[in-house]
Amino acid sequence: MTYPLADLFTKRATQQPSHECLVSGSRRFTYQQVDTEAAALAAAFSDLGIEAGDRIAVDLPNQPEWITTLLAAAKLGAILVPLNPALGYRELKYQLRHAEVSLVVAAATLGDTDYLDVFDDFVGELPDLQYLILVGHEDFWYDDRVFRYANVVARGAADKLEPIRLDPDSTPLAIIYTSGTMGKPKGVVLTHTNLTHTPTATAELLGMGDSDRTLMAVPLFTAFGVHMCIATLLEGGSVVLLDWFDSTAALDLIESERITLCPGVPTMFELLMRDTSFRGRKLTTKRTSIVAGSPVSEDLVQRLRQWCDVQIAYGLTEAASTVTMTRDGDPPEARYRTVGLPLDGVEVKVVDVKTGELHGPEAVGELAIKGPNVMAGYYRMPTETRRSFTDEGFLLTGDQAIVDEKGYVTIVGRSDAMIIRGGYNVFPRELEDILRTHPAVEDACAVGVPNEILGEIVCACVIPVEGAIVTGDELREFLRDQVADYKAPDLVRFFDTFPLTGSGKVKRRELAQVVGLELSTT
Repeated sequence: MTYPLADLFTKRATQQPSHECLVSGSRRFTYQQVDTEAAALAAAFSDLGIEAGDRIAVDLPNQPEWITTLLAAAKLGAILVPLNPALGYRELKYQLRHAEVSLVVAAATLGDTDYLDVFDDFVGELPDLQYLILVGHEDFWYDDRVFRYANVVARGAADKLEPIRLDPDSTPLAIIYTSGTMGKPKGVVLTHTNLTHTPTATAELLGMGDSDRTLMAVPLFTAFGVHMCIATLLEGGSVVLLDWFDSTAALDLIESERITLCPGVPTMFELLMRDTSFRGRKLTTKRTSIVAGSPVSEDLVQRLRQWCDVQIAYGLTEAASTVTMTRDGDPPEARYRTVGLPLDGVEVKVVDVKTGELHGPEAVGELAIKGPNVMAGYYRMPTETRRSFTDEGFLLTGDQAIVDEKGYVTIVGRSDAMIIRGGYNVFPRELEDILRTHPAVEDACAVGVPNEILGEIVCACVIPVEGAIVTGDELREFLRDQVADYKAPDLVRFFDTFPLTGSGKVKRRELAQVVGLELSTT
């Protein structure tokens, strides 16, 4: 039997009110304090007219206010829309409009971005957007649509919100945006069951409990981040927040906060071990972790397990982050070379890419999954949702895999187009379409090139307009103004022509090999 997230968290807060829940720099909060603040925030949202089913966006780095906003939305029956703080102006506007967001909780300023200015621009163009709640300094202008976070919490502290009754299996808790086919943003609708069953199953396999302290360096706006945060909270552990990943800062926290779990993508672990201070650290409290988000090499796993007994996981946003995971009791070969067995209640099969039929063991095909972790669908995309499921109700992941006779899953390939840079998905067409709008660009093709730290880096291959004068730095800057930082190309290379197939399609793999060979000889 499943329960809504708010009920589960309040139960935990009642059981251990004084136990440390959140740590962020010098700020520390108990379970009772977090539950009380989330309840006040939910009551204030309700007073503003936000109702069950309305969308609340959160645009913050890893901060306590991110988590209280999640819990407030859960208490209200509203739907959280996590936003990447690195989104460019157009991407942010698209996601706010597409999700029909009514209220945004954001940093007052973040880097060079002033959210008051951004909000002023959006007000006239996004009719659903009513309120902006700002976290940060006090010295800013506000009116009846812009509020300070602290004032909103104080406003709701005296109110008592009546408990919301909802069906956890069908009620959405979050819409998390991910890049879909050809890079089009898709809002993945995840229910309360999706976002409580999967973390609970993961926590059980990791043996998590109230003595665990999880370093949350994975961005909370990702399904992986939300998943591991909820797993820790439901087990009564402590979440130690790192607003932005930095290897030295992460190592400092592992030592000073006696971290026991540190989930991350391969790039994060690679950077931790490359940090100049790593060898002198006392990391003895670290007992286990999950490495996921992009392919994990056997070499990396071997080096990681010398100081932390990590488990390898495979997942995707559409499956509330995790589908399979290795276990302590797995045979050595399975622990190093597979992504483990499915989580409790999850069924996996492979589908023949030509016939669409479900295969048996040991066959190579597209991985298909079914279970309580699978999304309700893509928000406002019924056709895309239908296309993503088989007639038997299995979600098609887009990844090529083998499922052996014992049920272990090995990922053998993925979409040729997609680039995974540091755990983030980058779809070439988005970059290519923007590059082609530049007056000096005749044609463009974005490819992934292997990189020891990031897994892959992004190279924009460009055919310039005849006679045009343009530099790689200019094109990189042109893209940075329009896409998130992690999507911006690491390299730009110029070509006279692209290698083409007989049907006129660019040979992406050949281009990537040319760039890779050039890098290996420099």
